[in-house]
Amino acid sequence: MATILVTGGAGYVGSHACKALARAGHVPVTYDSLIRGHRELVKWGPLEVGDIHDRMRLAEVMKVHRPSAVMHFASFIFVNESVAQPDLYEHNIVGGTQTLVDAMAGADVKALVVSSSAAVYGIPSSVPIREDAPCRPVNPYGAAKLKMEHLLARAQCDHGLSWVALRYFNAAGADPEGETGEWHEPENHLIPLVLDAALGKSEAITIHGDDYPTPDGTCVRDYIHVMDLADAHLLAWRYAIGNRGGAAFNLGTGHGASVQDVVTTARKVTGRNIPVRLGKRREGDPPALVADSTNAQRVLGWAPRRSDLASQISDAWSWQLSLSR
Repeated sequence: MATILVTGGAGYVGSHACKALARAGHVPVTYDSLIRGHRELVKWGPLEVGDIHDRMRLAEVMKVHRPSAVMHFASFIFVNESVAQPDLYEHNIVGGTQTLVDAMAGADVKALVVSSSAAVYGIPSSVPIREDAPCRPVNPYGAAKLKMEHLLARAQCDHGLSWVALRYFNAAGADPEGETGEWHEPENHLIPLVLDAALGKSEAITIHGDDYPTPDGTCVRDYIHVMDLADAHLLAWRYAIGNRGGAAFNLGTGHGASVQDVVTTARKVTGRNIPVRLGKRREGDPPALVADSTNAQRVLGWAPRRSDLASQISDAWSWQLSLSR
């Protein structure tokens, strides 16, 4: 049994990782400011309230709980917000990670798993995308995530940090047992927005552009079930504990679904009409982002098991219904 500090453990992916850790017999200690996280999602270990920029608080928590490793989810995640407030994202993602790494060095905690993003690649020249593809982010969110990875490489040299950066594609779905799920305020991710339209919480779902070079003209993304992401974090933690140095791995299914595919599948899953309206393209939206996750499967022993689109939307729908009761 190990104690793992989980920054951002009151958020979407972080809470699912906490559940996976607890199920594996470990103790997840959530460290969260609760500014964007939810106390109600902390169910599998203690909660320590604190800001990711507060080194003294981080040091105090590490002294009390003595974690053997850290999983780092404490990050803002909205691309559009990053475009409007790039300095906020630089401070949150890069500055916050630097503070965390410094606190870990002071506490002699050597293993770190971080949530990175496919946004580091920008607009790829081809798909599926391998980890050795050029990283040319097109928005401040992706740029900050890439700077975060470079920061970890420096900490590897300076402090002997062992780290794994997991480059998610599109996290989706929810805990099939209904104990946690996607809960952002405000929400701007496609699947919950589509389901909000199914529930009548919004008039329609806006499709931002239908003239992309894709089969139906709408953007294509690789949707990966959040529980598969949680499983990957456990495997990445074991890898970081057992291997010196650093590594980055893509996490995706290797299959893309268009915006129109998501709407069509959601209509089938919910049995409801979902009105659609057409909007303009959003600046910086790549036509297609699909992962090559061969390295994660080969090195970590990971494989997506729940990530067909209908299952993801069905689990997300059950969670959305529970929130609306």
